[in-house]
Amino acid sequence: MTRAPSPIVVTCRRQEFVNENGHNVWKVVEETKKLPPAETAVLLCDVWDLHWCRGANERLAKLLPRMNEVVKAARKKGALIVHAPSGTVGFYKDSAARKRVLDAPRVAPPENLPHDDPPLPVDASDQGCDTPPDPVRATWSRQHPAVEIDDNKDAISDSGEELYSLYRQRGIKNVLIMGVHTNMCVIGRPFGIKQMVRWGFNVALFRDLTDTMYNPGKSPYVSHDEGTRLVVEFIEKFWCPSISSGDLVK
Repeated sequence: MTRAPSPIVVTCRRQEFVNENGHNVWKVVEETKKLPPAETAVLLCDVWDLHWCRGANERLAKLLPRMNEVVKAARKKGALIVHAPSGTVGFYKDSAARKRVLDAPRVAPPENLPHDDPPLPVDASDQGCDTPPDPVRATWSRQHPAVEIDDNKDAISDSGEELYSLYRQRGIKNVLIMGVHTNMCVIGRPFGIKQMVRWGFNVALFRDLTDTMYNPGKSPYVSHDEGTRLVVEFIEKFWCPSISSGDLVK
């Protein structure tokens, strides 16, 4: 008898608004979940080879080795790895990983589930770069090569509808997301947190494998790291739980 693959065990952290002893507070709640690998996708959002903002490049460089470790561990466990470098999938047009998505039978997504959409806690109206005067421009051409793509197993797409079809074909129920930037692409792309939650997937954010576009010179006038922490907490409160890379790689 073939043994079922070991589950991916994660500790999901979310926050609940409760009244304790007569005071309204946000309470951190943690829950251990066992995710069947065959029902789980790990998605890398916009982990581009080059960003126009120097500060964004510097912070991503620190995350890349750990991202690759987690991707390899999740793939080994049997999870589907999805590479979603927006606007650059043409680079992979001849790859099996890209064709794997295109070959999935098309399934129309359902109507969006209703969901509150409160404003983000940081102001990125200046595009959020903390290393001026870096001008906004298209600099990326592919996913960063520091994260390996297994052409025999992985998938490549920047389309929410394509990925919905692939997920349905594969029986994917859980989507674990890492990448950049938390307050823009990670939460807002058509394959990102908001859309996946509205389509009914169980979503979680790798809180230590993400970064914001936030300039400390804008509201709420905190450090860049604190701005990222505030956005992660916002997601935990209103959209989905977060997990740690340590759940997959010790």
